[in-house]
Amino acid sequence: MEYVMNFVEQTGFYMLINDFIEGGMWKNLIMIAISLLLFYLAIKKQFEPLLLIGIAFGMLLTNLPGAGMYDSKLWLDFMDEASKNYHDYGHILAEGGLLDILYIGVKTCIYPCLIFIGIGAMTDFSPLISNPKSLLLGAAAQIGIFATFIGCIALGFPQEAAASIGIIGGADGPTAIYTTSILYPSLLGAIAVAAYSYMALVPVIQPPIMKLLTTKKERQIIMKPLREVSKTEKIIFPIIVTIFVALLVPSATPLVGCLMLGNLWKESGVAERLRQTAQNELMNIVTIFLGISVGATATAETFLNSNRDTVINIGGNQITLLRMPTVEIIVMGIVAFGVATACGVLFAKIMNIFSKNKINPLIGSAGVSAVPMAARVSQSVGQKENPSNFLLMHAMGPNVAGVIGSAIAAGVLIALLG
Repeated sequence: MEYVMNFVEQTGFYMLINDFIEGGMWKNLIMIAISLLLFYLAIKKQFEPLLLIGIAFGMLLTNLPGAGMYDSKLWLDFMDEASKNYHDYGHILAEGGLLDILYIGVKTCIYPCLIFIGIGAMTDFSPLISNPKSLLLGAAAQIGIFATFIGCIALGFPQEAAASIGIIGGADGPTAIYTTSILYPSLLGAIAVAAYSYMALVPVIQPPIMKLLTTKKERQIIMKPLREVSKTEKIIFPIIVTIFVALLVPSATPLVGCLMLGNLWKESGVAERLRQTAQNELMNIVTIFLGISVGATATAETFLNSNRDTVINIGGNQITLLRMPTVEIIVMGIVAFGVATACGVLFAKIMNIFSKNKINPLIGSAGVSAVPMAARVSQSVGQKENPSNFLLMHAMGPNVAGVIGSAIAAGVLIALLG
């Protein structure tokens, strides 16, 4: 009978009931419900399913009682300078569960960099090389990152957390994960969910902003065809960008360098096997590891943390408002994304004041780095106004510029705060 009771006490059902009676399990149940919601969005609504399914499953695993696949306390000791386990990966390997071990790839920023190699192997920089002015549109969109960074500081977030939230405005999931894992790892789960959710919602969020800030006449502007880019230009471009970024913002080199390495494999024409591996097998394997390990960080204690209270004075009475950082992250994330979209469109309108060859402001919205979805949205909105208008290749210029720009913005924030 003793063995039977011992087995019963080791089951998740027993732990679930026992914790629920003690009043500590409701947060885990909420997290399990959130993971099921993410499954629905990823599978039924097809919101970034390649990564969101993994994130949801990691979130499910880490909040099931007794599974022991991720131990947040191990990582707290890892980050605590007073702890003997401070930055001790050996302790993680010895004591951690499966997801603890996989999370090492996130903490060391290996996964985001490997994904950037795959992105580079799939990206055509020809539209950017053909029209260098589109680099300015990609840079303008990054204003959303820094505006949100300032706004989050005003809300009382620590600077490192504010930077991690602001990077959502770049609409670049790997960059958001890279920045957060360095600056404020405890917010990684919430920021990853917000970043990839908004990337999937690009066709919903951007068009109203684009139409609000442009006139019908501006949306009908037809741009001249882009010039053909030589193979030599395509080969030189990733090398020059890597050198320039490494010298300007060294902390952005891991992301930009990996992006350009993948692109160089693509454009050189002599490493086809490596290009194929980078954009297929490597991307798929890393996406699996990244998704479930990032999802594992969304424990009930961190995701539903509500210990940030604000006291306000109304009629001489002090009232304490309970604040939930995760909700604020989701709200500020969409603010960051909206501001980034608006800045790209508005900067294109400003460029038209000084430009002989007019730019369709719609391509400015593609300055966020959701490649190629943001460029397709520019094309779609433009064709609704003028069926003979083809903006896709023009929009790809600021779109790929946004990838570089968000990585540089992340490097700047890491250099300032890391």
